[in-house]
Formats: sequence, structure tokens, C-alpha cells
Amino acid sequence: MNHASPRALREVFAREYAAGPGEGAALSIFRRGEEIVHLETGERATGIAWDAGTLVPIFSATKPASAACLLQALLEKGGGPDTVIGDIWSAFPAPHGTVGQLLSHQLGLAAWACEASVFDLDACRAAIEASVPLWQPPQHGYHPHTLGPMVDILMQLLTGQRIGEFWETRVRCSSDPDFLIGAPEWAFPRIAELHLPRLRGPLPSSPFYRAYFDPSSPVYRAFHCVSGLPSVRKMNEPLGRRCGCPARGGIASARGLARFYQLLMGEIADSPFSPKVGAWMGRTIVRGNDLTLLQPTAFTCGAMSEPGELFPMGGFGHAGAGGCHAFAIPCKGISFACVMNGMQPGVLPGERMLRLLQAAADIFCDEG
Repeated sequence: MNHASPRALREVFAREYAAGPGEGAALSIFRRGEEIVHLETGERATGIAWDAGTLVPIFSATKPASAACLLQALLEKGGGPDTVIGDIWSAFPAPHGTVGQLLSHQLGLAAWACEASVFDLDACRAAIEASVPLWQPPQHGYHPHTLGPMVDILMQLLTGQRIGEFWETRVRCSSDPDFLIGAPEWAFPRIAELHLPRLRGPLPSSPFYRAYFDPSSPVYRAFHCVSGLPSVRKMNEPLGRRCGCPARGGIASARGLARFYQLLMGEIADSPFSPKVGAWMGRTIVRGNDLTLLQPTAFTCGAMSEPGELFPMGGFGHAGAGGCHAFAIPCKGISFACVMNGMQPGVLPGERMLRLLQAAADIFCDEG
């Protein structure tokens, strides 16, 4: 099934993801339903080679899968991105906001009024309902952690299921992407052990990082008001692997993550997602200065999007903490996913991912 990998891309991947003991990475690229590139390197744990079935936590790269599930459930109930949240959840603090505005980070709830545990959905709901939005559409600011419980509660109100249950029964069991939202124990032996970032000098001095380390700032609260998984190290423990948080609880292989985007684009037969869901998620609906990340960003209904250096070929998708990234380019039928267990510092992928993306862009941008 796999074609020979383009040499330049293979060389960049090997150079950028050369790793120490117990660390590895994988890259998968699909086009029109077929995997055309698969690369892997290193180890998922010391002495155990990384292989095509190796799974790894993907953190915020989970968000588009969760959004797709919620949008599919909404569609089946006669709704969509324009559905008013107050019609589903009467005590929601922005009752006139829409699902599309929530999924594109416009409703100002990146930080709640009080802390709540990701493992206690009732406590999260109480914290949400006690909060006051910090901004209104069309302003936007990334919701790194609070988005997960809000999406979970909406799904539960709509269907009686949480996102992880819907994903398992409606997506993974029917279409077999190698991608879990909440890992069962049988998957644990395949999951790569995460290695914490190794700082080589200080993080860049920027308004974002100054705010990130200031406990009085809304940016700090956005990254810390959902408790229960205080560090990436917790994703090496059973409780973290099982958590299934829609904002950061996905565990996938590179192939499984890239295959998800093929399903979303309708490039694989019998997709569990309506073409409408893929269209909603592929259309940018807000762009400009991000009030959380303090830099320009753009979002669709559930994903990050171009313009931006993470999307040199266009399209939509999502990065994850530690450096992973995945996206779709609908006009070309291409999906891309790169995952690793050697975490990199910073909230967004850094220079090594940008160099890999440029190598891929050099190959695919001129193709029809």
C-alpha cells in the first residue's frame, strides 16, 4: 500500500526527529484514501522499536475529532454550527452563542471563574455555569483546556453519550482509525512513553510567555483552570491515558490520525461523517489577533486553519502540545500527521516541524 517516500522528505524527517534512547516519531501522509508516505524512527520505549502501530498522546490534536463527533450528532438532530447553545444548555453563560462560535473559540470562556477537575464533569459544569465570558464574538481566543468539558457536556445533553463513547461506537468501531479518545487497557502496551521537553536555553521572551507565567493573567488561567492532569507526565499513567478529554485526551498513531482526516474529507468509503461536517470544519470563520495566544490565529468550526506557518499548503487541522501536528487539504485530498513522544517545549510546534512541513510543501504544493 505504501509508495516510496520522497527522498528529500525522508531526509528531513530523519534529521529532525533523530532521538535519544526511548524516543521516536512517525509521519503519515494519505492522498485520496491511500497512504503514500509512512516514516518512523527511534523507539516507543527504551529497547522497543517504534512501529506503524505505535500510539502516542496527541493532546490538542484531539480537538478536531471531538468537534467532528459533536457536529455529526447535531446534524442528526437537525442542527449544525448555527445551533444556539442556550437551546441545548439553558444555563450556559453565553446562551445566545452558537456551537460554531464555541468551536472557533469566540465565546470568551477560555478561563473559568473557578478551578475544576477534568475527571469531574459535574464540577466542570458548575464552574462553566458560574463563569462570565471575557469577550464576545467576533473576538476570539484559544480555549486550550476548557473546550473539552464544554463539548463533552453538549454531546451528553444531545445524545446521552460523552465524546469518547460516541467516537468509539460511531467512528472507531465502524471505520477503524488507529485513534482512541480514552485508551482501554488493551492498548497500553502500544502507547509510547512520553519524555518531557529538554530546554536548551530559556523560552522566547514574548507577551504570551510573560502572561503564561503570570498567575494573575487570563492567559495563565486559560492553561491552568482545568485540573487533574497537571503535566504531560500524567499521560504516562493509566488514569491519564483513560481520561478521554475531548480537548487533549486523544491517543493515536500517525497513520490513525491521518486516516481520520481522510474519513472527514470523504476520501474513504462509508465514512461515519456527513460531507456537511467536513465542509463546516474546512471553512475558516474567524481570524485575527488571538486573545489567549497573543498572536494572529485562524479557526474553522473545530480546527485551526490557514493562513499561518503551520499550514504552508493550506487546509485545516490542529497542532498538539509537544510538537505533533495533523491537517487536511481538501482540494488535494491530502492528509498529514506527525507524532512523537520526545516532547518539545512551547505551546505550538517549533522549528523542526516547520522544516518538515516545508519539505512536504515542496513536494505537494505544485501537484494538481
